Amino acid sequence: MRNIIVEDLKQTALEKQRIEIVERKGLGHPDYICDAVMDQISINLSKEYLEKAGSILHHNVDKSLLVAGEAEPKFGGGIVKQPMLFVFGDRATSEFNGTKIDVKEIAINVAKEWFRKNMRFVDPEKHVKYQVELKPGSVGLVDIFRRKGKVLGANDTSAAVGYAPMTRTEKIVLETEKFLNSQNFKQRFPESGEDIKVMGFRVNNSLNLTISIAFVDRFINSEEEYFEKKAKILEETEKFVKANTDFEKVNIQLNTLDARGRGLGGLYLTVLGTSADSGDSGQVGRGNRVNGLIPLNRPFCSEAAAGKNPVSHVGKIYNVLTFKAAQHVYEEVSEVEEVYIWLLSNIGNPIDQPAVAAAQVIMKGSNSLEKVKHEIQEVLDYELDNIDKLCMELAQGKISIC
Repeated sequence: MRNIIVEDLKQTALEKQRIEIVERKGLGHPDYICDAVMDQISINLSKEYLEKAGSILHHNVDKSLLVAGEAEPKFGGGIVKQPMLFVFGDRATSEFNGTKIDVKEIAINVAKEWFRKNMRFVDPEKHVKYQVELKPGSVGLVDIFRRKGKVLGANDTSAAVGYAPMTRTEKIVLETEKFLNSQNFKQRFPESGEDIKVMGFRVNNSLNLTISIAFVDRFINSEEEYFEKKAKILEETEKFVKANTDFEKVNIQLNTLDARGRGLGGLYLTVLGTSADSGDSGQVGRGNRVNGLIPLNRPFCSEAAAGKNPVSHVGKIYNVLTFKAAQHVYEEVSEVEEVYIWLLSNIGNPIDQPAVAAAQVIMKGSNSLEKVKHEIQEVLDYELDNIDKLCMELAQGKISIC
């Protein structure tokens, strides 16, 4: 029997609250890059471990730093004076029964491939240097992977929380960044870099979006041209947002630090389409939660999911599972207006047996929680019973975590 608690949450659903703030760090943001690359390293390591050892071995590659380089943007195209430095850190098994596993090569190759696939103007051989600091794990944590069973024991005492459904603000913040970083948009507006951040601020039924886009200097030949292209991108963004929301008022601002008459100093120009080429460093865990957002009105745990191993590290597994279970409850139980799922692990205990699994729900209208409490408990039991399937989906990269 699992310790499952279901309770009525006596608060107003976020969609009905007066104020809401939501952020999304996009594809080329330095923090997003760190999360995406390190998680892909975990996926590739898992694949290598399965091939050579028959199971996923101990690793947690959830520490990294992308140190900004030095670039000199110019109208018509500038230069990179000093490359970025990508530091990969934490733990990974590099030997199994005498078989070597080249952790360093895997990490560097993953990063290079990610840049080639996602950043149009970053040459991973020329614009990035790599420093791999992945060491063997501690005896206690490595031993967890030698224990048998349907699921492994938790490698930490840790908590996570997820929720459903997304609000209109959350949805449009996420969709706007994806629209601006879509292949179609880049073909139409190649001057828009991948480093995009969307900040959403809702007051009642009015939405304000503040967006930053790192423009690519090779497509901009003058200050006047910059502001002309910026205006066109803003116009396209306004059309997209208004066509995909039903807010009473929508106000969108783009690159608000810009100042006419200040030349290059008054524009957001980059050489490579990311502020990491000279302006901003990145770090795992400072980016989006596992649902792709930074929702400031919502509770969330401090664990960075990216790069953690997918079979014992609850900082990753529970992070994803809480959102999955919350969505399942919301879809299954029509009487629920909003739901928050909490999971707490005990280090060493099987990950499908949390110290507590809790659901806090806001009911629609006068609906009674007592009538649906058992149904919600069954959903939580189902999700925990199938946690091994979730772990394999994470290991195979089938679930996005940033």
